[in-house]
Amino acid sequence: MFGSCCHCHRPGAAGFIRGFGPRMPAPIRLRELIRTIRTARTQAEEREMIQKECAAIRSSFREEDNTYRCRNVAKLLYMHMLGYPAHFGQLECLKLIASQKFTDKRIGYLGAMLLLDERQDVHLLMTNCIKNDLNHSTQYVQGLALCTLGCMGSSEMCRDLAGEVEKLLKTSNSYLRKKAALCAVHVIRKVPELMEMFLPATKNLLNEKNHGVLHTSVVLLTEMCERSPDMLAHFRKLVPQLVRILKNLIMSGYSPEHDVSGISDPFLQVRILRLLRILGRNDDDSSEAMNDILAQVATNTETSKNVGNAILYETVLTIMDIKSESGLRVLAINILGRFLLNNDKNIRYVALTSLLKTVQTDHNAVQRHRSTIVDCLKDLDVSIKRRAMELSFALVNGNNIRGMMKELLYFLDSCEPEFKADCASGIFLAAEKYAPSKRWHIDTIMRVLTTAGSYVRDDAVPNLIQLITNSVEMHAYTVQRLYKAILGDYSQQPLVQVAAWCIGEYGDLLVSGQCEEEEPIQVTEDEVLDILESVLISNMSTSVTRGYALTAIMKLSTRFTCTVNRIKKVVSIYGSSIDVELQQRAVEYNALFKKYDHMRSALLERMPVMEKVTTNGPTEIVQTNGETDPTPLETKPPPSGPQPTSQANDLLDLLGGNDITPVIPTAPTSKPASAGGELLDLLGDINLTGAPAAAPAPASVPQISQPPFLLDGLSSQPLFNDIATGIPSITAYSKNGLKIEFTFERSNTNPSVTVITIQASNSTELDMTDFVFQAAVPKTFQLQLLSPSSSIVPAFNTGTITQVIKVLNPQKQQLRMRIKLTYNHKGSAMQDLAEVNNFPPQSWQ
Repeated sequence: MFGSCCHCHRPGAAGFIRGFGPRMPAPIRLRELIRTIRTARTQAEEREMIQKECAAIRSSFREEDNTYRCRNVAKLLYMHMLGYPAHFGQLECLKLIASQKFTDKRIGYLGAMLLLDERQDVHLLMTNCIKNDLNHSTQYVQGLALCTLGCMGSSEMCRDLAGEVEKLLKTSNSYLRKKAALCAVHVIRKVPELMEMFLPATKNLLNEKNHGVLHTSVVLLTEMCERSPDMLAHFRKLVPQLVRILKNLIMSGYSPEHDVSGISDPFLQVRILRLLRILGRNDDDSSEAMNDILAQVATNTETSKNVGNAILYETVLTIMDIKSESGLRVLAINILGRFLLNNDKNIRYVALTSLLKTVQTDHNAVQRHRSTIVDCLKDLDVSIKRRAMELSFALVNGNNIRGMMKELLYFLDSCEPEFKADCASGIFLAAEKYAPSKRWHIDTIMRVLTTAGSYVRDDAVPNLIQLITNSVEMHAYTVQRLYKAILGDYSQQPLVQVAAWCIGEYGDLLVSGQCEEEEPIQVTEDEVLDILESVLISNMSTSVTRGYALTAIMKLSTRFTCTVNRIKKVVSIYGSSIDVELQQRAVEYNALFKKYDHMRSALLERMPVMEKVTTNGPTEIVQTNGETDPTPLETKPPPSGPQPTSQANDLLDLLGGNDITPVIPTAPTSKPASAGGELLDLLGDINLTGAPAAAPAPASVPQISQPPFLLDGLSSQPLFNDIATGIPSITAYSKNGLKIEFTFERSNTNPSVTVITIQASNSTELDMTDFVFQAAVPKTFQLQLLSPSSSIVPAFNTGTITQVIKVLNPQKQQLRMRIKLTYNHKGSAMQDLAEVNNFPPQSWQ
């Protein structure tokens, strides 16, 4: 008809149809494309097919081919879902949206939701089309526009179209109302100040019989309550109506339209329970109104199917979050206890996680499920095993310490290496807090060192040495046990270090065979020196361990009588050691023998009992078990004197040091003197008391001079409440994925002492390493910062760092604190300062 035409030779034209002019051949259908791509045997073959089809689609777009635009965009979306670039189809989506055909609009809106977002300005071109379609005469076109706006609408689009959405929210058409409610949720998230616009439309939403509208209405109300305290107070009057809807759901008969595994609309039930949780939080009247229905849901829901367990889990979370009755809380914990027996690993995991959150507030109820929790330590799933371990430590108290430690020590023997460090640390803390006797305490820690010595924290060695030093009546027993523990096995270096120190201190008791607690062994002086020399030459011994052994040999020169010449020979040999540390020790010890022999016995005499008790974790409770008389709490100010300039003073300057009292850290007090005699504490190489540091004795353990503080010499009764009843926890810091929470305990013997346990968690995708928490308080307080449980805050909230702050507040003044946080994250060093002023009155009054 049109005759010969030059257009038949243009690029991209693939042929000429007689009578209709030049046209491209019809593109293949989407199904054929999918079938073709699936036949590809290699990735390269698939890429070649995609590139060829993309070239044909581009040519069609350039031809402004309206006939097959819809088909080409559909194929492009499929390729986008496979991960191939499809951005060149964005404008074609807008053209389809502007089309009058429903099939074109459907693909156009789908393409817009997949290919466009608010970061690209091209999406603003849709605003007018969406506005027109929101007023379209066909409900399905209106539904497409609502879905698209609710999926990818920017704040500008939401402001422009919020009025249209609000009108559709009041319509009588349930199909549009449910979509409008979800779209309103997106609008509120993007532009919170538009929330009040939707308030009138929410009045009648809960009266709707349609489950879809009910479901989306509850989602909308939840969003509004979470974002505005005023809305939360306004919607609390809806609690009776929500309770009525939930009761109808659980009491109604079989409804095939909404039934899932025999339960009526579990999705709506879960949404209502979540909304009730928000409305009942910190509100007595609302909580009272929903207690009965929560009990009904908890008792009437079928647990044989996973859908029932989902509803029960939401019910438990609601019960634990509102001000529910104690009987209801016990029922919730019993449900979690039943979850622990479920074969599904996910259900067991969420049960353990929930119990871990509630153990502080409902300790006795959780204790009833202790045996089931301990059984979870044997689970094959590592995440369940870790949660069970954390919960087991939270359940340890003075009544069950022996049984729980037996289970946890068995777990320590058989668990994977990644658990050993945390488990060992937890056992140390629990033993320190609840040890029934000093012998049991020493035996437990030695068992840990024997089993997992290579995994314990660095401060385990000085802490055990200090415990042994303070247990005067146990010296002979301890040195004999340690001597037998390292015979022929030097693999556990912390154990060898403690053994070497004890043999050096109490070697005379070992040789004399004075042990009364168990059958004494016959050991000669030469046999003891053989062991220490073996440690010195062992390939498994670290430089630190060799330092312990050489110092121990030197100490024995004043405790042994027949082997002094042998000791001199050993010491002189190491005067030429390639290890500089060992060489310096040996040279100094040689000088003692040759130039200062008259002073040797005085310098190497036995260490006195250490007055200061150091601990290493989230509790600072020392139970003397009736072995010492209770003494009143002493609080002495630090001696006056010039403070040396140090890193600690720099910190205090940062924190506003004019009215701040420094931290008194717990530093390891029982390590042998190093070459420089350095004593490292939490804030730097300083002596916080202001007194001059004592000169390090070359062969004895230096002792940090510190004022008596807080818990020294307290009685054997439990010093703190097992549960911090009535003292709410607070969030002291939350930024960049790092969250610091404070929980509180008050002393039973001295109300002026508050123990604050900090818990640091990390919600980002990478661990935070080298984490250091520092704190300072005004001068009217005394503060002591104990060692943290770890220096790594695990990602995804999979674990926490715990650390204890002890605060003495004799004047009962309002507590204020400044904190400094340093850590490494994503390859960069992070540092932040913050002030904490929202301490609950119960923590200081």
